[in-house]
Amino acid sequence: DQQTRNQDLWILDLARRTESRFTFSTATDDDPVWSPDGTRIAFDSNPDGPPNPYVKVASGAGSEQLLLKTSVLTLPLDWSSDGKYLLIHMEEAKTKSDIWALPLVGEKKPFPVVQTEATEDVGCFSPDGRWIAYQSDESGKLEVYVQAFPVSQGKWQVSVKGGGAPLWSKDGKELFYHSPERKLMAVEVHTTGSSFEPGVPKALFATTVDNYNAPNRYAVTRDGKRF
Repeated sequence: DQQTRNQDLWILDLARRTESRFTFSTATDDDPVWSPDGTRIAFDSNPDGPPNPYVKVASGAGSEQLLLKTSVLTLPLDWSSDGKYLLIHMEEAKTKSDIWALPLVGEKKPFPVVQTEATEDVGCFSPDGRWIAYQSDESGKLEVYVQAFPVSQGKWQVSVKGGGAPLWSKDGKELFYHSPERKLMAVEVHTTGSSFEPGVPKALFATTVDNYNAPNRYAVTRDGKRF
C-alpha cells in the first residue's frame, strides 16, 4: 500500500555507482544531513509521533540515536563545520516554523536562533560558522536573510524581489538562492568582524525547480564550478 509504505534513506556511491540502504525502520526517514567529517548522517524519523532528529554513523553500522525528543515536528537543517551544532527546524502553534540550534556537545540544550511570528526555515551555516542564512516571509513574501551566530546582532536581507533555499559557497564568499522565477541566484558577500555586506544578486542560470523555497534541491561543488 503506497499510503502506508515507510520511507528509508539510501546512499549512492558516485565512484562505484552503487546504492546501499541506510535506514531500515518502519517509520518515514527523511531530510538527511551529512556531518562535516562525513562520518555521521543526521535525519528525521517518526516512529512514535511527529518527526524528530536522529543520527547514525555513515557506514550504516549500528542503529540510529535520537538527538532530541519533542512533541512537535522537528527536522535537521544543517551541521556546523566544527561539528558542534545542528540547525533544526521546529514548528510551534504560536510562532509557526522557527530555526533552533542543537548543541551536540555539553548539555545539548537547544536554543532559538530565529523565532518570530513569521515563518523562518531552510537555515544554513556559513563555512566559518559565524553566520546563518535563512528564508523568512516577515515582509509578506519569502526573502533570504543573514544574521550572526550564535548571538544575533541584527539581520541583513540578501535576496531582492523574493528568494528561498539559501546555500553558501564553500569559501563563504557567495550566497546562492532560488528566485521565484526559477533562477539560481548568486550574491557576493563581505564580512568584517560583526559587519555583513551583501552585493547585488546576479542570475546564474534557469532551473526547473517548481518549489523554489524547498530545501535540498541543489548543491554546489567545493570549487564552485558545478551545481
